[in-house]
Amino acid sequence: MSKVTVVGAGNVGATCADVLVKQGIADEVVLLDIKEGVAEGKAMDIMQTANILNINTRLVGITNDYEMTAGSDVVVITSGIPRKPGMTREELIGVNAGIVKSVTDQLLKHSPNAIIVCISNPMDTMTYLIHKVSGLPKNRIIGMGGALDSARFKYYLSLGLNANPNEIEGIVIGGHGDTTMIPLVRYAAYRGVPATNYLPAEQLAKIAADTMVGGATLTKLLGTSAWYAPGAAGAQVVKAVLHNEKKLISCSALLDGEYGEKDLCIGVPCILGKDGIEKIVEFDLNDEEKDLFHKSAEAVHKTNAALAGAL
Repeated sequence: MSKVTVVGAGNVGATCADVLVKQGIADEVVLLDIKEGVAEGKAMDIMQTANILNINTRLVGITNDYEMTAGSDVVVITSGIPRKPGMTREELIGVNAGIVKSVTDQLLKHSPNAIIVCISNPMDTMTYLIHKVSGLPKNRIIGMGGALDSARFKYYLSLGLNANPNEIEGIVIGGHGDTTMIPLVRYAAYRGVPATNYLPAEQLAKIAADTMVGGATLTKLLGTSAWYAPGAAGAQVVKAVLHNEKKLISCSALLDGEYGEKDLCIGVPCILGKDGIEKIVEFDLNDEEKDLFHKSAEAVHKTNAALAGAL
């Protein structure tokens, strides 16, 4: 029997729970929120689709009762305030750091062997915070950002190529921020053929630029952070772990010399399986890509420096 807890029943958390349930990724899902009745209501709404969609996963909603999360194999943290138009992910750090620290402590008290998936923003820094306050082995803490960024990259590539998104290969590394993520255009492909064979350099540059501001674009349109793709990306990471998929997904991982960086969490290609991050895969980056990655890491380090008061 597999059990997943999702903390935060806002748009992202509820969507993540919805995907976990509807895809049958776990046997039991717990949706927890601090606001009275919200998690219970959303869980009830989702479970009322069970006989329509032939759902067998059990979903329960609870208000701030971490004892109900005991024995979780994977926990997903979405807690914190969302972005508003014009806000950067980094501006959320002051409020969200305290929330994420408290949530992590509570979760591990009841599920000490759980693998943690972080979605809360600023995601790389919140993932780093979880490492610092939990003391867990680095394989057990995964930041979701690269999975979402890569999905957005493949979406824009599919539009440019007029192709099925499921036949597109694309990966984004670097920080999960509008100016720090790095869509690896050189590795983008359509059914194994490089995208550079199909699209001119200026169009690929536009696709990469659109990917980088993908979240801000949606925030401007919606008036708040996106949730369908972020929630689904979180569920994708959970599935890779629970089902031991050995799948390569870009995730925020704690580096210790990989890509020439250390003591920070940043998006890199990872093999995900039952032990969490089972391997960090080092792509052969060219000089331009290496320079972009180190600049991205420098920006993440600066954001991490604001954590001093939360540690």
